[in-house]
Amino acid sequence: MSEVLGAVAAVLVLAVYLGVLKTILILLCGLVYYAAFYKRKWIIVAIKTAPRDIRALYSYFKILMKSRTLARRNLSIPDAFHETVEKHPNKACFLFQDELWTFKEVEEYSLRVTAAMKAQGVTKGDIVGLLVNNSPQLPALWLGNARLGAITPLINTNQRGSALIHSINVAQCNVLVYSEEYESAIKDVMDELSPKLKIFKFTHRRLNPSSAEYQASGDSAGNLTDLLDATPPGPWKMADGDGFSGKLLYIYTSGTTGLPKAAVISNSRFMFMAAAIHYMCLRPDDVVYCPLPLYHTAGGVISVGQALLFGCTVIIKPKFSASQYFPDCVKYGATAAHYIGEMCRYILATKPSPADTQHKVRVIYGNGLRPQIWNEFVARFNIKMVAEFYGATEGNANIVNTDGTPGAIGFVSRIIPQVYPIAIIKVNPETGDPIRNAVGLCELANPDEPGAFIGKILPDNPAREYLGYVDKAASEKKIVRNVFAHGDSAFISGDILVADELGYLYFRDRTGDTYRWRGENVSTSEVEAAISRVADHRDAVVYGVEVANCEGRAGMCGIVDADGTLDLRRLASLLERDLPVYARPVFLRVMANVDLTGTFKMKKTDLQKEGYNPSLAKNDKLYYLDLKQGLYLPLGVEEYDKIMNGQIRL
Repeated sequence: MSEVLGAVAAVLVLAVYLGVLKTILILLCGLVYYAAFYKRKWIIVAIKTAPRDIRALYSYFKILMKSRTLARRNLSIPDAFHETVEKHPNKACFLFQDELWTFKEVEEYSLRVTAAMKAQGVTKGDIVGLLVNNSPQLPALWLGNARLGAITPLINTNQRGSALIHSINVAQCNVLVYSEEYESAIKDVMDELSPKLKIFKFTHRRLNPSSAEYQASGDSAGNLTDLLDATPPGPWKMADGDGFSGKLLYIYTSGTTGLPKAAVISNSRFMFMAAAIHYMCLRPDDVVYCPLPLYHTAGGVISVGQALLFGCTVIIKPKFSASQYFPDCVKYGATAAHYIGEMCRYILATKPSPADTQHKVRVIYGNGLRPQIWNEFVARFNIKMVAEFYGATEGNANIVNTDGTPGAIGFVSRIIPQVYPIAIIKVNPETGDPIRNAVGLCELANPDEPGAFIGKILPDNPAREYLGYVDKAASEKKIVRNVFAHGDSAFISGDILVADELGYLYFRDRTGDTYRWRGENVSTSEVEAAISRVADHRDAVVYGVEVANCEGRAGMCGIVDADGTLDLRRLASLLERDLPVYARPVFLRVMANVDLTGTFKMKKTDLQKEGYNPSLAKNDKLYYLDLKQGLYLPLGVEEYDKIMNGQIRL
C-alpha cells in the first residue's frame, strides 16, 4: 500500500511542477520503457498477430451485426430466405446433377410444403422428421415446415433398425417423411413406431404444375410428392414459429460412441454458424461445392446457409466421390468447396488429373484436413486459401483459421482474449475431468500444453447460448460449472486442443482417445496420421486395448488393405523411424474396410471391444509387434494365449 501511495504522490508532484501534459508524456515514455524491457515478448506476439486479430475482429463484428438485425426484427430462417429471394429470384440457388433450381423455385416448393403440411394438420411445435437423400428439395422441405413453426429432425439416412427407431422416438416425431429408397428400412421398424405417427413417402422428381388432383399412392404411406403436385404454393407470410430464438432443426451427432443424440439448432444458431464461415472467407457471388450429407451441420447448415442467407449458389452432390471432387468443381464452375473428415486424404490418394489445377476454386473450408498432408494438398490442387474450422453441432464455440496457417483449426487472440470467450483448460488426459485450483476453479492451459476446449455460456447472447440436446440429461453432461468464477458455466467440447505461443489452436485428440503406454500419453489422431502417411493414405484407426499384467493400454491399429498390397515389413520400418517406441501400435488388425460415419469419421468402438482376440476378429488378420526383430508377426490363438499368460512379452 505504501508503494502505491508513494507512486500517486510522485505523479501529483510531477503534475504540479511540470504540468499535466508533460506528466502524461513522461508516464507514456515510462510505460513504453517498461513494455520494451519487461513485456518484450508480449509486444513481439502482438505485432505478429495484430493483422490476424483485426481481420477476425472485423468479421466477428459483421456476424454480430447480422445477428442483431435478424434478432431486432425477430426473423426466422424462412423469413430471412424470403429477403434473399427478393434480391435475385432468378439466380441459381441450388445446382444438382443436371438440375438448376432458382431461388424463386426453391421458395415456391417450400410454400407448397407449407400448404400441404398445414392441410395434414401440422402446426406450431410439431416435429416433422426427414429421412431424405441429398437434393434441392431437402432444404425446401424443412423451410416449409419451419414456416408453420414446426421443428425438423434431419435423420441420418444410413441408420437402420434400433438406431433409426431411436432417432425417430428421441425427437418425439409427429410426422415422418422418408425417401422412397428407404421404404424397406421403414417397413422393418414400422411395428416399433407409434401408431399415431403420420408417415409420408417422398419421391425425388420435379413437380408437375398441371397435375389436377392428389391421388393416394396405395402404399403403406401417402406419397408426399403427389400431394405437393396437387397443392399450389400458399401465399408467403411470416413464419408462425418463435422467431429468431426459436427451434429450427434437430441434427444428430455421428454416433461414434453409442446411439446418436439430437442436438437443437435454433434459427439464431443456424445464422451464426453460416455467417461465421461466410464473413471469414466467402462472398455472395461464390459458387459453393458441397458433397457432404445435408442431414449434418456441415452440409445442411454451413453450406446450405450460404444460399439461404447470403445468396451464394450451392452445388449439391448426391454422394461424395474422391475422384470426382475437382472434376465436379470444374464442371459447375465452383469457386469455393467444402470438405470434412478424411475427404482430403481420399482426394489426395486419387491419381493426378488435369482437373487438379483447371478448377476455379479460390478457397476450401471445412474441418479434418490433417496437418501432415496440408501442404501437399494445397500444392497439388493449387488452393489459395484453406479455412479450417472447428465446432460441435451441439456446442456454442466455433473457431476458424482465418489466415491459412497450416494445421491450425482457429486461434485465440493473445492481445484481447476476452473478445471471444473461448479457452483451453487443464484436464485429466484420460478422464477429461477439469483440473481445479485450491478454490475450486478451472486452470487455463499454458502455451503448448494440451487441454479441453471450452466456450463460455452467455444465455442472452445468440453467439454464446448453449442449446444442447433434446435430451436434457445428455445436455447437462456437456456443461462445466465454476470455470473462472463461482457460478459461471461453459460448454466443454470433449476435444483436446493445444495453443501455441501466437494463439493458434491445433486439434490433438478426443477426450478418452488418448491412452497411456510405457508411462507416456499417446494421441490416437497423431498415430493415425503417421500410419496413413507411410501406408499410402490408407484408412487407419488407432485405439488403446488392455493387456493382461501390463500397466496402461497398448496401442492397436485397424488398417485397411482392400487389395492385399500392404507391406508389413516396410510399415514396421517406417513407423520405427517416425514414431517413438511407446507410440508404435503393439497390435495390427488388417481389414478389408472400416466403418465410417456420415461425416467420414472412422468408428472404433466395436473394434476396441473386440481387441486383439482372434476368436472375435474372425474375418481379419491380426499381428503383434516383436520389438527384438522390429517386425509384425502373425497373431493366432496360440500367440494370443501366450500373450495372456505372459510367455510373449510386449
